[in-house]
Amino acid sequence: MARDPYDVIGVARSASADEIKRGFRKKAKALHPDANPNDPKAQDRFAELNNAYELLSDADKKRQFDRGEIDAEGKPRFAGFEGFGGGRPGPGAGPQGDTIFETFSFGRDGFKRGSGPGRGHQGGRPGGQAGGPPPMDDFFDILSGMSGGARGGRAHSPFGEDFGPPPSGEDVTLTIKVPFLDAARGSTQRVVLPSGESVDLKIPAGTREGHRMRLRGKGRPGSLGRPTGDAYVVVAVEPHPAFKTEGKDLRLDLPIALDEAILGAKVRAPTLDGEVELTLPAMTSSGKTFRLRGKGLPADSGPGDLYVTVRIVLPEASADLEGFARVLKDRRKGDPRESL
Repeated sequence: MARDPYDVIGVARSASADEIKRGFRKKAKALHPDANPNDPKAQDRFAELNNAYELLSDADKKRQFDRGEIDAEGKPRFAGFEGFGGGRPGPGAGPQGDTIFETFSFGRDGFKRGSGPGRGHQGGRPGGQAGGPPPMDDFFDILSGMSGGARGGRAHSPFGEDFGPPPSGEDVTLTIKVPFLDAARGSTQRVVLPSGESVDLKIPAGTREGHRMRLRGKGRPGSLGRPTGDAYVVVAVEPHPAFKTEGKDLRLDLPIALDEAILGAKVRAPTLDGEVELTLPAMTSSGKTFRLRGKGLPADSGPGDLYVTVRIVLPEASADLEGFARVLKDRRKGDPRESL
């Protein structure tokens, strides 16, 4: 017994004509025998799908089926006494009792309509049976808008719809975390693509947060020979405990001792290229900023600068320090916050 055509196509009984058509297209791509070469029942399932669509795409037959007048094969549910032989063929039957429900076959001129078993012309595969599916390439050429199996151009499907070309592969976006110094100095990072392939990706010196790189043809594969999508890799730069970025410039807070601030000193300051010596003049206030030219991030327009801001760190409390502070308090002139 044939299955319910709605179940075969995978749509509800309330489905519209467009929903039925979309359901058929989706199932046709999945069930075509050329897509299932190792499945001996693939051709039967595809034929069942084709028959189900033939019934539901015909408005009159669909109404007859919904009213229970015909079954899933398009045959009358009540044949009367003629069903015992020799009688008049029932509705939907040909002169020899063959059904007249059309099937589709594929030939030199593309898809053609033909009659049901016993009356359909040969089509599809050479030597194939009437109503057999066309070869996979031809079938999907037509689904993708290529008339008569010809490559190129667009055409309507046998059901009167222009499906257009099959979709190209989807692009994918990956985010990789890169240590700050690796991004600033340049490095090579390994990326694992959705396909499982590993790619060594060159990170240019001076790469900043959100930098985007394109890997052509490393996305998801397209259907039916369409181009593979691209992979886009977005860099997320991990924060550094000392350096902060402002465009191509860098900022650094440098702790200094109280005596270094008062007396002046030569102190070591880190940069991307290693430590450099920074000269502090006597009586350097906390918050004073020094500019080191060309010590920022590399860039096409030239490297940025490094701005070093000194922060005074007080020593451990002691009687001497407290006595020194009291002397400073007594000798202080003015309010350091009067400009606020």
